[in-house]
Amino acid sequence: MQSLSIAATGMMAQQLNVEVISNNVANMSTAGFKRQKATFQDLMYQDLKRVGSTSSDAGTIVPAGVQVGMGVRTAAVTRIAAQGNLDITENDYDLAIQGRGYFRIQMPSGDDAFTRAGNFSTSATGQLVTADGYTVQPGITIPSNAIDVSINAQGLVQVTLSGQTDPQTVGQLELAAFQNPAGLDPLGDNLFMESAASGTPTTGSPASDGFGSLLQGYLETSNVNAVSEITNLITAQRAYEMNAKMITATDEMLSVTSNLR
Repeated sequence: MQSLSIAATGMMAQQLNVEVISNNVANMSTAGFKRQKATFQDLMYQDLKRVGSTSSDAGTIVPAGVQVGMGVRTAAVTRIAAQGNLDITENDYDLAIQGRGYFRIQMPSGDDAFTRAGNFSTSATGQLVTADGYTVQPGITIPSNAIDVSINAQGLVQVTLSGQTDPQTVGQLELAAFQNPAGLDPLGDNLFMESAASGTPTTGSPASDGFGSLLQGYLETSNVNAVSEITNLITAQRAYEMNAKMITATDEMLSVTSNLR
């Protein structure tokens, strides 16, 4: 009976589905996290009577045929790049992107990585860095005698120095946008790398055409919706149980067959 292996593919698919949902729920409080969704596709079919074949010498055509599916497999685990909520922090170095784009981060290897998590701070030399100490590109240095830091929606970074009243510009933040952000390669630590699927990044100033604006003193939260994830979890759990029930039913049928006299 094929139903044993068919139901097994269903159980494996729903197990992966639960793992994806579990990762979403685990990252509900992760800044800039984008939830994932598992999608599935059916496997090849066994043709017992091929649709469209001739059923007689007169040329009559089989209208439906007899095809038995062989199960299911995972097609993709897609990252949903929808905007997360904006959480006020009142920290001068926390930045949220409202709209399209990613911050560009320089890795220790010299390669560029990208993130939506704007929980930045300054290094010992005053450079704007991520929580892991990676430089936010283009490199911006905050003077040690700065008493106020202002970053506007267009990414212009200005500081007010001790003993002065007029702000000075120390840099301009940039954003990177991708044709297919779902194709970015996740590295962990809220970072992504460019891939052949994502396409090459286009860089530009925040709030310009095709790029989101910046909000200082805010962080973009995870776009995971707890109610949706719990609903998806219940659906996946019930689907897993039904596939398991199929295996139990097939086992009982095989038992009846083996006990025939």
